[in-house]
Amino acid sequence: MIASVLSEDPKRKSCAAFFLRRNGENMVNERKCAVVGCGNVGAACAYTLACSGLFSELVLIDANGMKAEGEAMDISDGLPFLSPMRVAAGSYRDIAECGCVVVAAGANQKQGETRLELLKKNVRIIEDVCRSVSEYNDEAVLLIVTNPVDVLTTVAQRASGYPKSRVLGSGTVLDTARMKQLLGERLGLDPRNVHSIIIGEHGDSEVPVWSSSNISGVDLAGFCGLDRCADPQLLDGIFTAVRDSAYRIIERKGATYYAIAQSVLRILRAIVRDEDSILPVSTFPEGHYGIDEIALGVPAIVGRGGVKKVLDIPLSAEEREQLLESAARLSEALDGLKD
Repeated sequence: MIASVLSEDPKRKSCAAFFLRRNGENMVNERKCAVVGCGNVGAACAYTLACSGLFSELVLIDANGMKAEGEAMDISDGLPFLSPMRVAAGSYRDIAECGCVVVAAGANQKQGETRLELLKKNVRIIEDVCRSVSEYNDEAVLLIVTNPVDVLTTVAQRASGYPKSRVLGSGTVLDTARMKQLLGERLGLDPRNVHSIIIGEHGDSEVPVWSSSNISGVDLAGFCGLDRCADPQLLDGIFTAVRDSAYRIIERKGATYYAIAQSVLRILRAIVRDEDSILPVSTFPEGHYGIDEIALGVPAIVGRGGVKKVLDIPLSAEEREQLLESAARLSEALDGLKD
């Protein structure tokens, strides 16, 4: 129906071009999104996306069909308070027109368990999901959220056969937000005025880029003046709190899901609105920073179609070495899968 109306009225077709993308015989609806996996993270993502008004249709898929139906029913009951949209449980066939697919399927991280220890539990799940997605849709953007997200982004790209630009992970977007929040609290500032970034693995080997951290263009040392807020020991303590944040939350409530859902929304907003935003998503550097064949969190321009360009930001010698160590750790994890 939509396609026929657009073909008859060139003006309407022009107006709707932002939302519909034609590729050969395939039609992708930029405002239709699927969430695969309706556990804590997937359900939080679905609810957050429904509240955002970014999409007009949301499909929920889970190995437990009843769980997906229940989540869809619960969210739908609140739609009279939100923007008009359709939320429904479905199958992989319903992914055919989706412009974006969020993959949150997998085992949960348990207390005391590192993200990399989750790897072998989740590889087969992600492979099965991505092959099923690609069977019905080869034009969507895949956003991987399941941990360990960097290795599984690489696994997802290989399993789906999608171009690397259209398979990305949530990366260190959440870690970066945590860094801004803690720095903002320490300095008594709105965290949106804090410009700092974390790169590398979304996990224990992630790297804070202190060398370019600033407050609205003023470097930390200059902003702090005689205050000790830029003291290396203090900054190291803040970074440790960021790195270990998930472990502390899991210890208290068993899982993390609200903040990652907001991170997913931020990434999808950049894609759907073609914002060309710079975000540290899990993507494939392909030579940048001397790294190849492994996805990890690095600054990239994100817009329609996924990752448009990976950026080479200035790093200190120590930061570059730490990033290479992080990449090596992820590569070792991938190599371990061959056994």
